Amino acid sequence: MKLIIQIPCYNEAEVLAITVNALPRSVPGINHIEIAVIDDGSSDATLNVARDLNIDHIVALPYHQGLAKTFSAGLEFCLKQGADIIVNTDADNQYVGEDIKKLIAPIVANQAQITVGDRGIATSQHFHPLKRFLQRLGSWIVSKAAGIHIPDATSGFRAYSREAALRTRVLSSYTFTLETLIQAGALAIPIMYIRINTNPQTRPSRLMRNYWHYLWVSAP
Repeated sequence: MKLIIQIPCYNEAEVLAITVNALPRSVPGINHIEIAVIDDGSSDATLNVARDLNIDHIVALPYHQGLAKTFSAGLEFCLKQGADIIVNTDADNQYVGEDIKKLIAPIVANQAQITVGDRGIATSQHFHPLKRFLQRLGSWIVSKAAGIHIPDATSGFRAYSREAALRTRVLSSYTFTLETLIQAGALAIPIMYIRINTNPQTRPSRLMRNYWHYLWVSAP
């Protein structure tokens, strides 16, 4: 089994090394692990940092295209490299690298084809009550559209089996998180949510000013 961990990047020179160094080098059920940085036309030293880290694969998009296109380019590249499982994680070190082991376990065991990390935002006391409410509301809306229970609709910490990745199409120009869940629900692709941990925030989100903004610009 070959696992490729893809990291979409846009101007993440300051934290990319922290993110990469926290990734697991061995995972139960996996024979080979590779790391792919998908650079979205960064204007800082992201590419230089990636080269210094001896990343297995670096895909440099010719200009800034946004998270949706970067994620999609990563999936396509990983499939061409023969990945059996693809994990997507953020470059800002939001997610705990060791949780990749939990994330892919259901796919290795053939219990799911897509797994998504559940940060527990809707119930965690570490988040503002308004954010918890908007998270519950947004996830409920996407759950209704997808026809499946979705506790954390905006989590980008995900794992895809090769079969699921081949069936995933990203049409949005903004993000991939909501659209791909709705698509997977429509295709009856087995999805599981895995409770995960998160690291302290290194910077404000570049993608989401607030949940209403996120849902508005993500809507088809």
